[in-house]
Amino acid sequence: MVHSYLRKLRDEAGNNRTINASSAPTSSPHCTVNNTPQAMSIFKAPKTALITGAASGIGFATAKLCRSRGMHLALLDIDAVNLQRAKDELAVLGPSLKTESYEIDVGDKNRWTEVAIQIGSAFADVDLVFLNAGRSQRAQCGYEGKLKPWGDTFDTNVFGPLNGLEAVIPLLLSSNTPKSIVITGSKQGITNPPGGGVPAYNASKAAIKSLTEHLAHDLRSDPATAHISAHLFVPGWTWTGMMGNVGPTQEESVKKMAGAWYPSQAAEVLVNGVEKGSFYIICPDSETDWALDQARIQWASDDVVEDRPALSRWEGSWKERAEEEIRADAERRRK
Repeated sequence: MVHSYLRKLRDEAGNNRTINASSAPTSSPHCTVNNTPQAMSIFKAPKTALITGAASGIGFATAKLCRSRGMHLALLDIDAVNLQRAKDELAVLGPSLKTESYEIDVGDKNRWTEVAIQIGSAFADVDLVFLNAGRSQRAQCGYEGKLKPWGDTFDTNVFGPLNGLEAVIPLLLSSNTPKSIVITGSKQGITNPPGGGVPAYNASKAAIKSLTEHLAHDLRSDPATAHISAHLFVPGWTWTGMMGNVGPTQEESVKKMAGAWYPSQAAEVLVNGVEKGSFYIICPDSETDWALDQARIQWASDDVVEDRPALSRWEGSWKERAEEEIRADAERRRK
């Protein structure tokens, strides 16, 4: 399904550029067709980054890091006030570079179409697309009859990236230089912890994991899109807008929870992961290292393999065993 969708976008983009197997970079020194590291980083001048959720948190931190690398910026966010603040701060850091902002509800497909046209006119090329905007609303399972929070969550977290892909992939086809798409997922979309009214959020991020996996496969499988890599970015516990850190801020002025990372730390992992060529870019935090993440992910996967109860890690008769085995597994992985 994603593959035919990409072909449709490629064909539509053909009005501006002819793409065929002979002109596509199937085995250039700059990129490969299997998401292995690209020899030329996209994080440098005079490349352009398009970032949603750019007014705060990881989006703003990534924009700031891109600016430090000499990149032009297209900043997208629903929060007009903080978006202007972010634009002003980033413009000062690169007076000779383009810094454009676009107010958008990423769930609005028509607005995406308008913004893509504006970005196509303002920038010669787009090299990085970071689809990062997200939301979390308290929502229990559907039997409670409260489906609006589910719809709102999916509009932003799932249809937001889908709308963005449809709008901006034609921009990535304007040249065959290396490009990257990064979509923000969540560990909650992998291990699926219960409680706290999170089923809608968890389900939306599980959908994003599946979508981004298919996107990466389909991009590398088609010579016409093999110059575009896709990456699933999975932050750890990060002090973002969802946690109360709203707007572009000097991080040293923010009183965050001790175990959380600053957005700038997550942004560094994102950039390093893309440059390395990793598909799964999973961040640790000050409480959870990679070994513990691995052990938790393994346990969640083994629920299916071992025919255990759903979410056995949190089930009464399994909880103690799960904690012990996950702890032991993490220790083995650290050795």
